Amino acid sequence: MRNLNSPSLTLSRDTLQDALTLASWSPSVIADAQLCLVELISNAWRHGDTPSPGVVILFRGNTLRVGVSDRSSVLPEPRSLDPLSESGRGLHLVAGLTHRWGVSPQKLGKIVWFELDGDA
Repeated sequence: MRNLNSPSLTLSRDTLQDALTLASWSPSVIADAQLCLVELISNAWRHGDTPSPGVVILFRGNTLRVGVSDRSSVLPEPRSLDPLSESGRGLHLVAGLTHRWGVSPQKLGKIVWFELDGDA
C-alpha cells in the first residue's frame, strides 16, 4: 500500500506506474489505471474543494484498488452523455476502463475508488 498526499499529477501517475510495473502488469492496463487516477484527482480538485487530495494505491491479492479522497460530501454520479458537452465524461471513462468503481462516504468527505483485476 502506498499513501500519497500531493497535488502533483506527475508524482501520483509515476508512483502508480512504478507499482504496477514492479507487479508485472501490462503497459496497456498501466495506462488505463493512470488515466483513471488522473480523472479522479482532477474531479477532487474541480468538484471536491480539495487542493491536495489523498491518494491510496493498494494491492489485495491480484486486485489493484486506487482511491482518491476529497473534502466534499457530494457523491459523484455519471452525467448523461451529451455529444456537444465539453465535460462530464470522466466517470463514464473510469467505469469503462476498470472492473469496478464506487464511492465510500467518510466522516469528512469521501473516497472515490476504482479496481482493476490483474492477470492470474
